[in-house]
Amino acid sequence: MANINLTQAKNAKNDEFYTQWADIEREVQAYLEYNPDVFRGKTILCPCDDPEWSNFTKFFALHFKEFGLKKLISTSYAPESKIHKDNYQITFFEQNDPKYDKNKTRTNGKLFVLDSKNGNKINIDDLKWEYMQGDGDFRSDEVRKLREEADIIITNPPFSLFREFLAWIMEADKKFLIIGNINAITYKEVFPLIKENKLWIGPSITSGDRKFNVPEGYPLEAAGCGYDPDGRPFIRVKGVRWYTNLDHGRRHQPLPLMTMEDNLKFSKHKEIKGKKEYDKYDNYNAIEIPFTDAIPSDYCGFMGVPITFLDKYCPEQFEIIGQGQGNLYRELTPKGLSKKFVDDYYLSGGKGSIKEDHPVLAYYDKDNKPVIPYMRIIIKHKGTVK
Repeated sequence: MANINLTQAKNAKNDEFYTQWADIEREVQAYLEYNPDVFRGKTILCPCDDPEWSNFTKFFALHFKEFGLKKLISTSYAPESKIHKDNYQITFFEQNDPKYDKNKTRTNGKLFVLDSKNGNKINIDDLKWEYMQGDGDFRSDEVRKLREEADIIITNPPFSLFREFLAWIMEADKKFLIIGNINAITYKEVFPLIKENKLWIGPSITSGDRKFNVPEGYPLEAAGCGYDPDGRPFIRVKGVRWYTNLDHGRRHQPLPLMTMEDNLKFSKHKEIKGKKEYDKYDNYNAIEIPFTDAIPSDYCGFMGVPITFLDKYCPEQFEIIGQGQGNLYRELTPKGLSKKFVDDYYLSGGKGSIKEDHPVLAYYDKDNKPVIPYMRIIIKHKGTVK
C-alpha cells in the first residue's frame, strides 16, 4: 500500500495532520501504567492544536478529573497562516458565541483553557476560549508565556517545523510528548538528546503506518487515503514515532538476545544465518548489525544497528556511542573510505556522491561487494570495554 511520505509533506509545508483518538489513548495509557500520577497536578499545554478538529484537547478534557490535571491549555493557528485556508470552516460553537468576530476568526489564533476551578464535573463543553492577539504561532511571545506556565507539552507539531519546535521545548526544559517522522532520529538537533538520554521513543508505535485526519482540500492522491465514517478526510502516514522525555516501562525492559554463535546458526535472517562471521566495516572498528534482533548478546565491541533499534532501546542494557553517518560521525572517527572501496563501490553500480573522506559506514559483504547501509547507530553493551 502506498502511503503519504512525511518528507514530501514536510518539504511542501503540507503537514497539518490530526492525530487519531485511539493513537493518543494507546500512548498515554502506557505512561499511566508506569506512573498513575504522571499527570496529576500538572498543567498541560497543547500548542499547534485545534480543538475544533484535533483530538488532543478533547482527550485530556474528557479525562481531566481522572488524570488529576490542574489545567489544560490549547492554542490554534489562525486559518490565514495555514496552507488550506480557503477551505476553513467556522465551527458552530464559535459562530454562535457572542465573542465571534468574522475578521479575527481568520487572522487570529485561539486560546482554549480548562481549569480545575470549573468544578467536579469537567468536559470539553467547559473549555473557555478567546481570540489571541497574534496568529497562534508557537514562536510568538504570547505562546511562549503559556509555555512557561505548562508542566508538560503534548501535541502533533507541523513536521516541517519539528526541529524548531523541539528546540523550543528544550529551551524551556519542559516534559513533552510529541509526534514526528522516524528520520528525525538522525537530525543533528535530535540525536545528541537521544545519546544523552534526554529524549527517547514512545512505546505505542514501533512499525507500520498510522491514520491521520487532514483538512478539507488536502490532496488524497495516495492509496490508503479516504474518508472516515464521519465524512472527515484522512491519510495513512508511514514512519511515525512518538518522541518524549516521560518515562515508561518498556524502555527499561532488556532486549532478549542470542549469542553470536547462535545467531550465525539459527537467525531467521538470511543476511546472518549460515555466515562464518558478522560483516565488519571497512572504515570503522565495529560490526554491521542489519536487524535489531540479531544483536549478539556476547559481543563486547562496537556495533552498528538500524535507527529502529531505538524502538527497543534499554539504557540499562546498551550504551549509545554515536551515529553512523552525518556530523556526529565526523567526531566518531576521522577515518574515511579507502580509495579502493570508493572505486569498487562505483564499479559495482553504487550510486550517490562519495569521497575517500566521506563520513559513512561501509563494508564488503560475503560476495565482496561494497555496501553502504542506511544510517546506523553505534552501540555497545553496557559495561563492556572495547
